[in-house]
Amino acid sequence: MSGRSDRIVPLAVKIVVSGGLGVGKTTFIGAISEIEPLDTEAAMTQVSIGVDSLEGVESKTTTTVALDFGRITLDPTIALYLFGTPGQDRFSFLWDDLVEGALGTVVLVDTRRIEECFPAVDYFEAQGQPFVLAVNRFDGADRFDPEEVREALGLGDVVPVLECDARDRGSVRDVLGALMDRVVGVRTDSRRKAALVR
Repeated sequence: MSGRSDRIVPLAVKIVVSGGLGVGKTTFIGAISEIEPLDTEAAMTQVSIGVDSLEGVESKTTTTVALDFGRITLDPTIALYLFGTPGQDRFSFLWDDLVEGALGTVVLVDTRRIEECFPAVDYFEAQGQPFVLAVNRFDGADRFDPEEVREALGLGDVVPVLECDARDRGSVRDVLGALMDRVVGVRTDSRRKAALVR
């Protein structure tokens, strides 16, 4: 025996969780991560007044200043590594590094502040990376049909739009499942197109 282990090492798949300030990215990752999530939460200070809009999330006292990180093993062969982006425009320079090597993205939306998700939607559309839009349900917020949200954001039919509760593990799992379906669909379509060109 060479001492080699027969243990299966899961394939590491990088997924990004993005969206505007206060949409629930840290909560989303924390709800599903099987490890203690890493976060870079910092107290919001007077310096952010006039820079970061807290309209609609006035009770928010901390914010992500670099990234959030968590992991979930889907089965013995696949582990998702979740990287959450900071939500403020002033930290958007970090996005390129966080997105590098990712297979897909979950863009979280708060319908109370829908304009906060435009930068993330525009960014991932420009990247050509598969993404799903997850409308986070906040207590007391108006509910909208996913198709109304799609229309408000000008999203094409190919981008799945679904509701979720970032606090609920099962809901987060469903969103990640929809993203994986989207990634597989995009890759399958690309292979078909490549085969037709040959």
